[in-house]
Amino acid sequence: MNHRPEAGDSGFTLIELMISLGLFALIAVAGLALVDGILRVNGRTEARLDRLAALQRTMFVLSSDLDQIASGPIEGRGNRLSFTRSAPGSGGLATPVRYAVAGGMLVRVAPAPQLLLPGVFTARWRFWDGGWIDHWPVDGSDEAKARWPRAIALDVQAAGPGGAPVILHRVVTLPARARDQTVQ
Repeated sequence: MNHRPEAGDSGFTLIELMISLGLFALIAVAGLALVDGILRVNGRTEARLDRLAALQRTMFVLSSDLDQIASGPIEGRGNRLSFTRSAPGSGGLATPVRYAVAGGMLVRVAPAPQLLLPGVFTARWRFWDGGWIDHWPVDGSDEAKARWPRAIALDVQAAGPGGAPVILHRVVTLPARARDQTVQ
């Protein structure tokens, strides 16, 4: 028994279905490629923002420490610095603080070690006392140890937000200190 389609009976042919499925597959592949590209850009952006936050946090901690410097000697040379920091908020005793570069990382020790910034290539402390010098105190005398520089600068070359090297430069002025004060 043969069935003939009537005028009202219509449908899609196999060729039409194959063409529509092919077009749908092309649109889906393009959509997946677009989503994949967006996810990769998002991942890179997050990594850059995390690195930028680490750089900013490091500079904030450094500035905060130097803004709260307490009585005592300041010693620094090359990639290390040490001084005493007050603890005004906690009412605690003054705390010795040291900064150093070890294993490509800027480390703060006060009194426990704290990793401040990984990916550090070089760091250099400098001291302003009428001109920039690379070490403090200028000489080893008790008088020199009792003096403070007027400002301390840190130049750090580190991996930046995109991975390329960046140079961070921070200068912090120190509070006035009597020039004839002796270390106790």
